[in-house]
Order: sequence, then C-alpha cells, then structure tokens
Amino acid sequence: MFGSLPVRERCGSPTETLISAPRTSQPNLFQSLWQDFQIIFERDPAARNWLEVICCYPGLHALAVHRISHGLWHRQIPFVPRFLSHIGRLFTGIEIHPGATIGQGVFIDHGMGVVIGETAIIGDYCLIYQNVTLGGTGKELGKRHPTLGDHVIVGAGAKVLGNLEIGNHVRIGAGSIVLRSVPNDCTVVGVPGRIISRSGRGCPLEHGKLPDVEGQIIRTLFDRIEELEQKIQKLH
Repeated sequence: MFGSLPVRERCGSPTETLISAPRTSQPNLFQSLWQDFQIIFERDPAARNWLEVICCYPGLHALAVHRISHGLWHRQIPFVPRFLSHIGRLFTGIEIHPGATIGQGVFIDHGMGVVIGETAIIGDYCLIYQNVTLGGTGKELGKRHPTLGDHVIVGAGAKVLGNLEIGNHVRIGAGSIVLRSVPNDCTVVGVPGRIISRSGRGCPLEHGKLPDVEGQIIRTLFDRIEELEQKIQKLH
C-alpha cells in the first residue's frame, strides 16, 4: 500500500523463541551482594574505590535492602518486608517490592525513580537506569509484571509493562514503552516499543543516537505522497 514504506516489527512475534522458564530461586545472599558490588566497577567508569561505592551508590543500597526484605517475604513474615522496602525507598528513591525476584550482578545506575513490581523477575547482570518502571497494566492477579532475562539493558525512563518476557541480551532504548514480549538479542526503541535490530549480543546501545522510528515512517509517507502528487500532475 505504501510502496517503499519500511516494515517495522512489533515486539514479540509469536514465532520467536523467548527466554527460558522464569527463575524460581535466588543465589546465596552474600554471593549476590558481592556480585552486585563487583559489577559496579565493571560498568561505571565513575566508580573509583570500594569506599565510594559502598557509601555513595543508592542502587547498591536498594538491592541490599531488597535482598533482606525478599528473604523475609518468602518466610511469610508480615509487615516487616514491606516496611524495609519503604525505608529503602525513602533513602534511595528506588522502589522495589519485596516479592520481586532479582538475580545476581544487577546494577541500578543512579536509580532515582526506579519502580519494580511485586511479581517482576530480573535475570543476572542486568543494567537498569533511572526512572525505569517494571510494572503492571491493571489490577489483574497472579503474574502481572515483566520477566527480564540475563544481561538486559533498560534505558533511562523506559517502561516495561505487563506480564511480558524480555529475552537475554535485549537492549531497551531510553524513553521506550514496551508492551509486548521481546525475543533474545534484540534492540527495542519507541512508543510502543519496536524491534529495530536483531544483530545479537555485544552490540552497544548508544542512547544518544537512538533512531526516530515514527519520524522515519512519517518522512517516508511524505516522500510517497509527494511522488504520487507528481504522477497525478503528469496525468493532467
């Protein structure tokens, strides 16, 4: 219909293979905390020494509080897990429900405004920037928050909403809103999120150079309209 209009893929083709079954358990508490601490030096060039990281990284503090509250949550201790998560939110600006399952080596960079829902599952070595929401879409019961695979990057301000599966090594661009599941090794940008690359793992996501998917489509439509107008004028 639109001639040379590029085809953009919606997130989550039913024929794609998504991530493996959600993890149901977490590694040892101290092992997880150590991995959370070490990964900061690998991913943040501003991390200069261990004292600075321990004292000045709210993402690390939020994860430490969460891992304690999560253990209490699974022991079905009332009130205390939610209260601990609330205290963590007051001091870090990061809200993680104690029911959320988070793998090891996760790095929440800056972190202010991050919200992670009760049934969210985050795989190992994920990178989450500020103002990210891993939330639900309504008042449905059961699993209602996203499942992230391993080595996922979620850009600043991105929203991943609903019971979705985000594959391993997926990159979600800043400001994107993802409403459908995403296969492994994809890059997703836009509102709603669209797959723009399947180049596989190891491809860096440059948040300052994200493609304007909607803008490209609109420009293509304008070019097509202009071409059709010229053809009509020649007919006259």
